Amino acid sequence: MADAQHGHEIRWEYVKMSQKTTKTWFPRLLPGLLLFITVVAYYGSYTILQSYGGISKSPNSSKSPCDSWLTQKRWESLNFDFNRQTQLFLQLSDFFWREHLSGLPLPYGTNGSEVLLQKVLAITANYELPVHIQNLECRTCVVIGNGFAIRNSSLGNIINKYNMVIRLNDAPVKGYERDVGSKTTLRLFYPESASPNPELHNEPDTLMVLVPFKQQDLRWLKEILYNEKRVRKGFWKPPPQVFSGDASKIRVLDPHFLHKTARLLKIPLNQELVHPTTGMLAVFVALNYCDVVHVAGFGYPGSKSPRQPIHYYGYDTMKNMKNSYHDLSNEAEALKRLEDSGAIFYLHPHS
Repeated sequence: MADAQHGHEIRWEYVKMSQKTTKTWFPRLLPGLLLFITVVAYYGSYTILQSYGGISKSPNSSKSPCDSWLTQKRWESLNFDFNRQTQLFLQLSDFFWREHLSGLPLPYGTNGSEVLLQKVLAITANYELPVHIQNLECRTCVVIGNGFAIRNSSLGNIINKYNMVIRLNDAPVKGYERDVGSKTTLRLFYPESASPNPELHNEPDTLMVLVPFKQQDLRWLKEILYNEKRVRKGFWKPPPQVFSGDASKIRVLDPHFLHKTARLLKIPLNQELVHPTTGMLAVFVALNYCDVVHVAGFGYPGSKSPRQPIHYYGYDTMKNMKNSYHDLSNEAEALKRLEDSGAIFYLHPHS
């Protein structure tokens, strides 16, 4: 009986010691456990995002990961007038058929610029995206803004996995690959934002997409393509006098998209003081052409951070945007509505 009671006391002491040990080590492991759960959830979400990789069209192909997106079309409830027009670029044939004539001048139409466009498009010759992108059943796209928010994000490898990577103006890539990636499918630009050597920060097959805001923009490209004397008047900043881009890789964006972007932002079409930014335009283009649209590098510093750089490169601050032709707060609200609706997804935290 004494031995049994002694054994019971030993077991009870063991239980109390185990409980005490648990109370000691569990709080120590809790932060690590929470971190592990967070990491698993984070990379699990990115695994889901990466499952949106392109699927080539096939008669026997399985259900596309884009089906749920296309079925829901949550952003349609915002009445943003997305018509899923997939012809992004102007074609020479557009100017030989009455139904393609535009009643608006640049930047929202082609009226008055037909002759310039005929000459430009006769040289560039190509009007399509690469066949391997056109044949995708599910197009995943990411629009890379030039904002400071993408700096130190380490998103480069993720960005390179999208079917289409759309970049803006002369934003550099070399030296920033860890954060912004190295792949570039389309680069939207206008003469004042053009790089003299497009090959420096683009891939050999990158398409250089001119966004013509005025007739001088088309005239600049015509003079480049035909090696004519350059006219320097009519630009708010001197554009490059030499542009070494491959003519077969140049496209001219249909002004239809800038027109619809202006309507999205409720910008009056009969004034010249405010235009959509190239970034907002790129998002609108992606929403029309792509099935999954993600963004990174969008947003400007708040008024309390006047000295913070606005780009992931260089040293420009909000002071440089003082005389901008853009309504940045209006665009921020539009992007917020798109994000809230699920139409776009940010790859990094943002304010």
